[in-house]
Amino acid sequence: MKTIEEIVKTGEENKASDIHFSCGSPVKYRIDGEVQSLDDEVLSFDDCENLGKRLAQEHFDEIKETGELDLAETIAGSRVRINLYRTKGSISGALRILHDHIPELSTLGLPPVVSEFPTYQKGIILVTGETGSGKSTTMASILNEINHTRREHIITLEDPIEYIYKDDKCLISQREVGKDTESYAMGLRAILREDPDVILIGEMRDDATISTALTAAETGHLVFATLHTNSAVDSVDRIVGTFPAEKQGQIRNQLASTLKAVLSQQLLVRKGGKGRAAACECMIVTPAIRNQIREGNTAQMQSSLLSSANIGAITMDNCLINMVRNGIIESDTAVEAANNQEYVKQNVGIARSTSFNAGGRKI
Repeated sequence: MKTIEEIVKTGEENKASDIHFSCGSPVKYRIDGEVQSLDDEVLSFDDCENLGKRLAQEHFDEIKETGELDLAETIAGSRVRINLYRTKGSISGALRILHDHIPELSTLGLPPVVSEFPTYQKGIILVTGETGSGKSTTMASILNEINHTRREHIITLEDPIEYIYKDDKCLISQREVGKDTESYAMGLRAILREDPDVILIGEMRDDATISTALTAAETGHLVFATLHTNSAVDSVDRIVGTFPAEKQGQIRNQLASTLKAVLSQQLLVRKGGKGRAAACECMIVTPAIRNQIREGNTAQMQSSLLSSANIGAITMDNCLINMVRNGIIESDTAVEAANNQEYVKQNVGIARSTSFNAGGRKI
């Protein structure tokens, strides 16, 4: 059986984003979005137990109690986020290769307006998308740009710590939930007494975390956070919907006054099948959008997003159309990833029988 170092090195050499091991199957690698085997060596029960013990080390017994374990470490020169879990009594693992190198923000193919995010002084910026959409890399690149250009105190709250930052002009304090603090909510409450300028929240999971994040933004901090949502409008609804009805008005007011931008992204296979590229929706919060958030009129936010393209905003569907026209992705890939498939089909030359406007409505 290969060692975990050999397995991770193989993943790196084949540009895998994730590695999976499970009893009764060969090691699987996610390459360009597809899970595949690179050899025929089937892992036994003992193989998986040994891999689990090597990765978990002194925390291995915790899996018996909870059924899973999250951690991160550097393996074979690569930063790896690890989730160990039991399936049918055996240890399985999912490893995300993160790399130690944080890419420059300008190399990620994000909307140009994102380059302004590191200059913001206060408020909340959300980076959203499903698991594996590149949120962590985007956040790390933005924070590292702040690290190189401003003289401030950055505090991160992560579960687990993913990218490792090296202090440049900033002091960066990275805190891991479960090791350095008991929970996101408790860590956030403490952060407000630790003289931060910039706060990174790995994920806004519950009402206590969201409420404290809003308070931090209200009191003059710049807050970055992630959500598992697929659009800017969904992100606003998700945050407000986390709270009981009697508190939603207050949350809408706080969100309207603090939200600066929402970047929603997904990773798509490039034209030709090699590598992946980020498709993004970016909403910059304008006075009109602030009013819509405050009034609970999120149905109109998409129209406001469309009308603010002049300040760098872009919808996911229009981003997909641009990526096809620039030869980055195939037309079929764009249609599959679209919110309004008919609108995207029309604009990439697949469907021609019906005309649609920029909002995806029939003309």
